[in-house]
This record gives sequence, C-alpha cells and structure tokens, in this order.
Amino acid sequence: MSPFRASPGFTDRWRHFDLTLDAGVATVTLNRPERLNALTFDTYADLRDLLGELPHRGDVRTVVLTGRGRGFCAGGDVRDIIGALQTMEPDELLDFTRMTGAVVKALRECPLPVIAAVNGVAAGAGAVLALASDFRLLARSASFAFLFTRVGLAGADMGSAYLLPRIVGLGRATELLVLGDTVDAERALAIGLATAVVDDDRLAGEAAALARRLADGPALAYATTKSLLTRELDMSLGSAIEMEAVTQALLMRSRDHAEFHAAWTEGRRPQWTGR
Repeated sequence: MSPFRASPGFTDRWRHFDLTLDAGVATVTLNRPERLNALTFDTYADLRDLLGELPHRGDVRTVVLTGRGRGFCAGGDVRDIIGALQTMEPDELLDFTRMTGAVVKALRECPLPVIAAVNGVAAGAGAVLALASDFRLLARSASFAFLFTRVGLAGADMGSAYLLPRIVGLGRATELLVLGDTVDAERALAIGLATAVVDDDRLAGEAAALARRLADGPALAYATTKSLLTRELDMSLGSAIEMEAVTQALLMRSRDHAEFHAAWTEGRRPQWTGR
C-alpha cells in the first residue's frame, strides 16, 4: 500500500461495474449488458474515483477494462443521461462535462498500464475510454464510433480531439470525429487504432496474457514510460530529452535495474519487484 494516501479505506465493491483483483491484475467489467454497458452519471464518477484509488493500493500493477455481454460500452445512456441534460442549467452541464473528462484524464495520469479489451461496440464515450487506454485489444466483432456529431454535439469531447490525432493522424481523426462513422476492427487495426484484433472467443485470454506479462514485469519501468509518453506529447525535443535523461538516471539506481544486472551475470531470468 502506498504511504502517500489519506486514511479512508479502499473500495472493493462498486455499484456500477465489477472489480476483480488477481495477482496484480485489476479487471474492471462494465456490467449493464442489457444497455450495451451504457454509462450513467454514477458510472462516470465511480470510474474516475476507481482510477484514483488503484495506483495507491499496492496490489495492482495493471488494469483491464472490458464490458459484459455483446458490447464494450455504448457511451452515455440516452435514457439516463441525455434526457436529464435537457433540464440542467449551464453550471450543472459544465460540472458534468468536466467529470466525463476527468475519467479520461485519470486513465492517462494513472501510472498503471490500462488494457481495453473491446468485446463489441465502443461508441461515443465508450470509444474514448478505449482511446485513452494504453493498449486496445479488439474482438473481431468489435467496432468504434465517435458519435458525438450525430447527436448534435461537437466531435471533440472528453479529450478525443487531443488523443485521436496523436494515434491515427489528423486526417483520419478529422474523418472519424466529424462524420462519426463506424470503424470495424480490421480498419481500426489498419489505421493504428487497435493494438491487435483477435477472434471473439480469444479476446479474454489474450487480454489476460498481456495483463499477466505487464503485471509480472518491471512495473516501475512501465509506469515511468507511460508517464513520459503522456507528458512528452506537448514538449519540445530538447525538453523531452532532458526529462528522459533525468528519469533514466533515477531508474539506473532502481532495484529492478540492479536485478537485471544480477540476473544477467548469473544466467537466470530477472525477478522483478517493481521498485
């Protein structure tokens, strides 16, 4: 457990998704299959809070985000959210949009690698949740759709206009965010939006295998790499090189780096501790 946290205990049971912990892997399963795991106000808030908790537990090294049933996440629930938004005042609407953005910020700021195991449709906010993850493993039946303009809203929502061009390029991001068309798994792979595409019945196993590799690996090295990737997006080359130099010098004194050298000298596999 991290010593740098407040006194309240961790939350092991969440109302709006399932959380399971297994030897360093936290699996978060959106659990409204009858609504294609559409998000509610409370689900957004719980995801934001969960992602703030997980890095401080001490027993989690990687996160898998997936959905139950035939959908990953269909975005904000039209019945439970969009209808309610029609009655809100501007200050309340701003509180809501800031909360949704906070989930994406938490995904990117979380030092733990996050794997989105996209098991079906990922639409609207659901597509952005996958976009903000570090790895996107897609079932062959999966699809993306950034649907915001199709409901009369800006295609730039929850950081999508920041993240998507950096993954697929400005031209393709413009197409996907302005038109809101559906992108199937094979095209997602072709344009760099997917890390890998696998048969539907292999998705859970492939996600578990990647999660196990990450959880058993040099966690501190993974965390710092993710942090640098996030922060260097807006840096000059000189600033990025300096940040990498400082970080690398610090990690050269880490226990994992020393363990690598000892294992190499002794002809064995390293036993990573994440320190």
